[in-house]
Amino acid sequence: MAFLATLWLPIVLSAIFVFIVSSIMHMVLPYHRSDYGKVPDEDKVLAVLRSAGLARGSYMFPHTTHKDMKSPEMTEKYTQGPVGILTIFPAGPVNMPKFLVLWFGYCLVIAFFAAYLTGVTLAPGTQYPAVFRVAGTAAFLGYGLGHLSNGIWKGQTWSVTLKEVFDGLVYALVTAGTFGWLWPR
Repeated sequence: MAFLATLWLPIVLSAIFVFIVSSIMHMVLPYHRSDYGKVPDEDKVLAVLRSAGLARGSYMFPHTTHKDMKSPEMTEKYTQGPVGILTIFPAGPVNMPKFLVLWFGYCLVIAFFAAYLTGVTLAPGTQYPAVFRVAGTAAFLGYGLGHLSNGIWKGQTWSVTLKEVFDGLVYALVTAGTFGWLWPR
């Protein structure tokens, strides 16, 4: 664990670099602008959702149990549609500073575990390519592969899912480069 303490600089700097790169990718580059569409008749839909009194959380519709999933009534609801998962945030303006602080904390957590895995795998003085490979793989596991479950289980479109996996690959490469550059000699 003492060796992990020597990796504080690549941990912090890789989190900062990923934060900057992700900001550029989401605010400057156009490829995420089509990720979420507008609901038709948004005002009417919002009024219905407001009247339902939904609390913060995730909701599946139509909602069923495993026991009732194959019943004729549920089959008809699924056939008629829509079928989906709805996420409700707290009412009020989007708290972007909170999300950015949480994202940076997440970047630190990924960098910490990339440092841990790389540190227990490689010795000080290991050459850049080996450090890049191990740190990059660890970071990609955290930043990229987890998004695949959204395409599998949550109905997220594969185009959005694959963009998120690509983003994760870019973040992993940034992390790997930072660790390779600052690896203890």
